[in-house]
Amino acid sequence: MDELLGAIFGFLFELLGEFLFELLLALIADGLSRLLRKFFVSTHRAGPLLTIFLFALAGLAAGFLSVWIFPHPLVHPSRFHGISLILSPLAMGCVMGFLGQGIRRRGRRPVAIESFRYGFTFALAMAIVRFLFVHPIPVH
Repeated sequence: MDELLGAIFGFLFELLGEFLFELLLALIADGLSRLLRKFFVSTHRAGPLLTIFLFALAGLAAGFLSVWIFPHPLVHPSRFHGISLILSPLAMGCVMGFLGQGIRRRGRRPVAIESFRYGFTFALAMAIVRFLFVHPIPVH
């Protein structure tokens, strides 16, 4: 029973840790998007495919930056290693979508990452990089 509870808590802790780290980087990307829009306002908007591609590139860059800064797992991997590869981007997409809705309700225009689609894309690209390149801490 203790082992089952440990596995459940390990799974939840891994998921929450990855989610909070991705949230921090997504909020930084959100702030950078707002700054870019403020200083480089253009008359035309990029299409959805180009925007998805750009946010995937930004997510890849954030993922590689995070691997460079934190080359080991942020939390001890659970038995369900890799589940955060799906759940964390889904949660991030929801958070960014809710953020965009809140901004619209206040009568302001959200930036692209403040939507489910682009928040999910950013977080998925980052999660894939971390999943592939983060190395477990060696045990001596």
